[in-house]
Amino acid sequence: MKIVVTGGLGFIGSHTVVELQNIGHDVVIIDNCSNSSRDVLKGITAITGKTPKLEVFDLREKSKVQDFFKRHQDVQGLVHFAASKAVGESVEKPLLYYENNLGTLVYILQELSQKKEASFIFSSSCTVYGQADELPITENAPVKPAESPYGNTKQIGEEIIRDTCKVVPRLKAIALRYFNPIGSHPTAQIGELPLGVPANLVPFITQTGIGIREELSVFGDDYPTEDGTAVRDYIHVVDLAKAHVVALERLLQGKNASNFEVFNVGTGTGSSVLEVIKSFEKVSGKSLNYKIVDRREGDITAAYADTTKANEDLGWKSESTLDEAMTSAWKWEQKVRSIE
Repeated sequence: MKIVVTGGLGFIGSHTVVELQNIGHDVVIIDNCSNSSRDVLKGITAITGKTPKLEVFDLREKSKVQDFFKRHQDVQGLVHFAASKAVGESVEKPLLYYENNLGTLVYILQELSQKKEASFIFSSSCTVYGQADELPITENAPVKPAESPYGNTKQIGEEIIRDTCKVVPRLKAIALRYFNPIGSHPTAQIGELPLGVPANLVPFITQTGIGIREELSVFGDDYPTEDGTAVRDYIHVVDLAKAHVVALERLLQGKNASNFEVFNVGTGTGSSVLEVIKSFEKVSGKSLNYKIVDRREGDITAAYADTTKANEDLGWKSESTLDEAMTSAWKWEQKVRSIE
């Protein structure tokens, strides 16, 4: 089947393209290359033996979205990653985030709504829960007021999809609420390529380990956790990519319970910042240079998923350990630096 992946050259998108091609789907990537590289295509091809089609344009241009769907009338599913995703930047540039994350979603849904049948997977986030009242976090946990415009775009995005599905029953959608994706493909052909200073923990760790960054700052060691550092649910990106494929197949095969469903995608286990650092030191054999600094504003103590619904209803569960994810992240970092 022909499946469109928006943002398919990005970190999670590229790994999902690999998994889709591995089971025989014909993939078309839409990416404006603003936060990614065309070189990622080479990595996808090296892993799968097949080069996906690539169309480079900006989804904010409605006429180009319309033109794409006119030319690809046989599209049966779409996995939507393309979005701005830096929390700090979203606070500084809220209108950019609302335009880029919500306007594009509306344009895509307008086109899918005209089809006889369409399956849609939305890249959502555990940020919709904020500081959860209970751990682990289930899909029934209350959606709290967003801490940032980025988080708000995920909440509003889900509402837009839910409202559309109510009136367009031929549109089937699943929102996957990610926890913290890390690692890279075990071949080290594709991985996370942050532009500038990484906003996420693991690339900052690997860049510090290889000498690009002088030291890692650990934001706070006075949280009410076992070692005082914040706890998150770190999921291997390949496991996350496979969750998209399983979710899409659920819709394509008509196994969905309703035409809009939500699933948490995580490991179900929380790991502290210091545990992630120790895992890196273990798999790399390196001692990491880090220091404890003050907490960051807006950071929550702990967030990890209850994955029961994804395990039972989707038939999916994460398989990789934290050490395996860190091993792949380190292998990727070493490869990137050897190319440079």
